[in-house]
Amino acid sequence: MNLNERISKIIEYSELSSSEFADEIDVQRSNISHITSGRNKPSLDFLIKIKDRFPEIQWDWLIVGQGEMLNNAEPEEIPEKPKTASLPDLFSLIDDDNFGITESEDQVKKDLPRESEIYAPIPEKEKISDSQRLDVQEKNTVNQQTDNQSSKIKRIVMFYENGKFESFEP
Repeated sequence: MNLNERISKIIEYSELSSSEFADEIDVQRSNISHITSGRNKPSLDFLIKIKDRFPEIQWDWLIVGQGEMLNNAEPEEIPEKPKTASLPDLFSLIDDDNFGITESEDQVKKDLPRESEIYAPIPEKEKISDSQRLDVQEKNTVNQQTDNQSSKIKRIVMFYENGKFESFEP
């Protein structure tokens, strides 16, 4: 029996599902799946976590498969770790006094403000514009700079609708 099979046997012994076993020894659930399928071998840290949680398992049996799985002595009282707080059950959030009591849809609709009541038009002067107009003087300056420089066409590329193109270099 190899190490991965011995860990599977410990999971059976604990009478926990693989995910419960992973939570119990504080490892990722995928680690259990990878080890029991034979994809990965367990690390020393993993084995120590098993031994800490299940002290009745013999270390020699766990590591090399020699001897019996359990110690001959009576198992010690295992102090249970306080379980981490998990998310509350969906139905435990419901207050029993109000369960089943619903407001009519009309009442709920009346309580909500209507869109026309919320919307107040903003005066044009207060609106902020994302774009700004360029002054005419700035445009002329840009044109003058390009007119003063001698620009030559380097290449003309025409793209056709069928996906082809032509490139001309004067």
